[in-house]
Amino acid sequence: MYQYVDQTYEHVDLTHKDLRFGELMRCTFQRCRFNGASMEEITTTGCRFVECDFRGAQLNASIHTESAFTNCTFHETNLFVSKFVECKMTGSDFSKAQLDGVTIQQGDWSYTNLRHVQLSKQQLRGIRFTEADLSGANLEKADLRNADLTRVQLSKAKLQGADLRGAVMDGIDFRSLDVKGVRMDAVQAIVFLRSFGARID
Repeated sequence: MYQYVDQTYEHVDLTHKDLRFGELMRCTFQRCRFNGASMEEITTTGCRFVECDFRGAQLNASIHTESAFTNCTFHETNLFVSKFVECKMTGSDFSKAQLDGVTIQQGDWSYTNLRHVQLSKQQLRGIRFTEADLSGANLEKADLRNADLTRVQLSKAKLQGADLRGAVMDGIDFRSLDVKGVRMDAVQAIVFLRSFGARID
């Protein structure tokens, strides 16, 4: 168990390092490399990771509170049962990341690459996903109530049983969605019908 508080690191290479069970508080990492690092059960609080590379890292069971991961790469990262509470993830790439069992509470996930990720049955209420790419993602039975889905890419996403009530869906191409079993509110249903040319009186 180790603890770092109020530290700043730039261009540090931590590839394949054993960083398990650590606690980071208010630390800043800029353009650091964590490729293949063992970071199981690490906790971060109020930290900033800017353009860091987590490709192939093991972050399963990690907990992050009010931390920022901006423009980071999580390609093939293991985030199994990890937890993000009010975190800022804008611009980060989660292609082929393992997100099964992840917990996301609030936070800003705008402009993220979440193509084909597994988020079925997840509680995603109130999260900001503005212009995120969720193409092909599995969102079956996900709770997306009051989420900001402005201009999100949802082509070929699995939405059966998802709850979209109260979600902001400006700029969504409803014609590309399979909404079978999706829960919508009245406003969304009207926008959906109008996208197919229906006249609502």
